[in-house]
Amino acid sequence: MHLIVGLGNPLKMYKGSRHNLGFVVVDKLAGVLQSENPSQKHHSLFTVTSYQGKKVILAQPLTYMNRSGLAVSELLSYYKINPEQLLVIYDDLDLPPGSIRLKGRGGSAGHRGLQSIINSLGSSEFPRLRIGIGKPPPFMETPNYVLQPISGPDKELIESALERSVDAALAFVRDGLEMAMNLYNHQDSS
Repeated sequence: MHLIVGLGNPLKMYKGSRHNLGFVVVDKLAGVLQSENPSQKHHSLFTVTSYQGKKVILAQPLTYMNRSGLAVSELLSYYKINPEQLLVIYDDLDLPPGSIRLKGRGGSAGHRGLQSIINSLGSSEFPRLRIGIGKPPPFMETPNYVLQPISGPDKELIESALERSVDAALAFVRDGLEMAMNLYNHQDSS
C-alpha cells in the first residue's frame, strides 16, 4: 500500500497558489485513477484507490501547511504504512519553475509543511517529490510569493511540471523510488 500526500492549504482563497501544487497533483492523480469521492478523516481529505493492482491512498491534509505532519502521521499509523511507501508532494523555492525532483530523504530546506512531517514522524527518511516554483522577485516576501496565484511565464512551465509529477508519482508506485528518480530527475521543462 502507498500513501501519496499533496501539501497545500484547504481554503478556497489558496486555490491556484504556488503553495498548493501538492493538492493539484493529488487532484490530477485522483482523476487519472478514477478514484471515488474523497472522505474526510484523519485530518485529511483522502480516497483509497488502486493502480496496477496496488492500493494507493491519495490525501490532502486539512490541517494547513504548517501542521501537515499531524495528518500524515495519522494516515501512516491507521493504515500501517511504512514511511518508505509515503510520497510527499510539495512546492520548492530552490528549484526553477518547471523542474521536478524526487528524493528519498533530506531536510526541509525551510518548507514548513515538510518540517511538520519530519517532526511528526521523528525522521526525514521518506520519499518526496519537489515541484519547482523558483524564488520570489526582489522585494517580495516569500509568504506573499507562495500564496499568490501562478501567472506569467511560470504558468506554462509549472503546468508541464504538474503533468510530469503525476507520471512520476505513478512511476513511484509502479516501479519504486530509484526507478522513478532515474526516469524523472533528469527531465527539464521544455
